[in-house]
Amino acid sequence: MIKKVFFILALCVFASTLGIGIVSPLLPLYISDMGANGVWLGIIVASYGISNTIFVPITGRLSDRKGRKKLLIAGLLAYALISLGYIWAGNVVQLSLVRLVQGIAGSLTFPIAMAYVGDLSPEREEGKWMGYANFFFFGGIGAGPLIGGILVEHFSMNISFYAMGGFNLTAFVIALIFLPEISRRKTKEEGPIASFKEMSASDMVKGLFIFRMAQAIGQGGIFAFLPILANMNEINPSQIGILMAIAFSSMNVFTPLGGLIADKYNRKHLTIIGSLFFALSLALIPLTSTFGQLVVVLLLQGISNAISMPAATALTVEEGRRFGMGSTMGAFMMAMSFGIAVGPVISGGIHDWLNINWVFYFGTIMTVIGAILFIWCTRTRRSKLPPHYEHSDKSQAP
Repeated sequence: MIKKVFFILALCVFASTLGIGIVSPLLPLYISDMGANGVWLGIIVASYGISNTIFVPITGRLSDRKGRKKLLIAGLLAYALISLGYIWAGNVVQLSLVRLVQGIAGSLTFPIAMAYVGDLSPEREEGKWMGYANFFFFGGIGAGPLIGGILVEHFSMNISFYAMGGFNLTAFVIALIFLPEISRRKTKEEGPIASFKEMSASDMVKGLFIFRMAQAIGQGGIFAFLPILANMNEINPSQIGILMAIAFSSMNVFTPLGGLIADKYNRKHLTIIGSLFFALSLALIPLTSTFGQLVVVLLLQGISNAISMPAATALTVEEGRRFGMGSTMGAFMMAMSFGIAVGPVISGGIHDWLNINWVFYFGTIMTVIGAILFIWCTRTRRSKLPPHYEHSDKSQAP
């Protein structure tokens, strides 16, 4: 059944992320044209993550209790409609509001789609299917910037917003017609759904949360300020679109292989190794000055994510079988959303106070700290859990 459901999920989520990816590479330049300074740029980019952080654990838990399909299709439809809000927004405050609403829609889509896959992933194949999920679910974000750069250069930014709405509407229709609902009886979850307090007692959940949050802070700086840095180096909009496409696509190209590796080797170690290489790639960005140099650095970044993310999401699936897949995946996504929310705001302040180079150095420092804390939290696999969860602890990674 996983192959059939995965194909439908991959198709609709790819369409959705393709629309998002079309807009993402040049959104910082669009915001700058409104007259926003570094702090406002960070606030607008972060607005999505702020609302997403608040709602992700709520929607993840709702999907555990009420089912996943209704919430997923509601999120895709909301994404399609809010795309028109970018055209309506005429100042930085209105644009921040649009991003806040879009963050709520995002909480109804990607975490729930990942929970769908987690529900159906066979034991010892979590890395494989999470690798495939990362490849297809975020493949659209990788292909989108290339299309977006061309649309903006030859037409207008508004055309890219219409494209985002159209692709998300297509994803909504696909999910509405073809996606089956998966009842809790058919998942691998055992026992009652844990409370957030009980879930937070897991050392692995805490470690994964810190790892994902720290890495997202570094990624938030890339989303907001890499296009600005490239523009300062006189790289044209089409090339900026290519760079952002490489930033995502390089991870997606190698992610399926990373998932297979995560099923063969120690997932904790892979998460740490990938995180450290990601930190190195961030540190190298300010040292680049040409399009070619940025391509090399972004390829390194993509490979590092392909090492760490399938391993980390496979570990999340293991914990999801103990606490509820939607709740656990929601916590993992909440960490990402929080990092993406606070990262651009802090980076915006650093940009205005120091310079753009220190945005990427700050991300490097945070990623290294996150890796260290992940090592500390997961140094043992013992967790202070209620007795009825201990029987299902089959989470020791190979």
